[in-house]
This record gives sequence, C-alpha cells and structure tokens, in this order.
Amino acid sequence: MLHTTFARAREAHACISSYRKFARFKGGVARWGKDTPFPLSEVLEVCGLDDALWALQTVIEPADKEIRLFACDCAERVLPIFEKEYPNDKRPRQAIGVSRKFALGQATLKDLKAAEAAVWAAKAASGIATWATRAAARAASGAAAETATWAARAAAETATWSARAAEREWQKAKLMEMLNTSPVQELIRGH
Repeated sequence: MLHTTFARAREAHACISSYRKFARFKGGVARWGKDTPFPLSEVLEVCGLDDALWALQTVIEPADKEIRLFACDCAERVLPIFEKEYPNDKRPRQAIGVSRKFALGQATLKDLKAAEAAVWAAKAASGIATWATRAAARAASGAAAETATWAARAAAETATWSARAAEREWQKAKLMEMLNTSPVQELIRGH
C-alpha cells in the first residue's frame, strides 16, 4: 500500500477542496496528524481517481517502478487509435517499451529521454497533438508520478464519450490493484 500525509499533500499544493474533503473524512488534520501516513487507496475512494493520481507524486514509499508501469499500461490502451491513423509510425509504441524497460532497470535515463524525444517528434510529424502521442510521451518522461497522471488523462480523453466512463473504471481498478500490490504491501503480507 502506498501512503502520503497531509503535510506532503500541502507541500505539493493539493487542491484545496479535495484536501478539505479528505481532512473531513479523517476527522480533521489536527486530529489525524499532519505527518501521520494514510493510504492512497482511501484518497481514491473518498476523492476519486484524479486526486489519487495526483497524490502519487506525494507518496512516502519509493514506487517509481510501479507508477511508471501503471502509466505505460494507460498509454498502451490508446496506441491502437494512433496506430490506426499512422500504421507505420512505431515511435509511440517504442517509447512505451523503453519506459517499461527503464522501470525494470533495463534501460538508462538517456534511453528514456531519447524515447521521449522520438515520440514528441512523432507528434510533430503527424501534425496533430493526439492524446495517444501525449500518453506515450508522458510514459517515456522522467517523473513517474506526473507521468501516470498525464497518461491516464490522455487515455480517458482519447476514449469516445460512451467509452470514457469504462476507461476511467479500468484506470481506477488498475490503480487500486497497483496500490494493493506495492512492494511495501508485499513485505507486510510476507510476515
């Protein structure tokens, strides 16, 4: 399980209304404690997907690998849209692949930056800023938590109006799965 604190959320400039809503849920910041950890799964349930994705940047535990892999999963879901329009341009798919390898320790930061540059070039070459290229570029960017937020947003925006709710539900379930299988949770389960 990944955790954050009210202090970390405040330092990262949390949305005031969501911060207050979650503080009410916890019985107040003073009562809960500004530095007392709480699980992001509660943020997801109380404040919703967007706030939980945003809160990934404030987690206490090291979780870049899991967060980056989540971003890759989100970005991959929109690749078929881009590839239907540009079947010969594999740069977005390759960028997501490099990002996965980076998360697993099989690619360097230099490789990641090159993949990000390539996918932004794909966007420029297509002449349009598709959500699919944005998702792929974000999946290949440096900051995993910001990456997850943008890749998920891009995937949801790419979906048709009728499919958007289903995409958001998939993202919520996938995020909850990630939160419940983080390395810290695995250590706890092992004891």
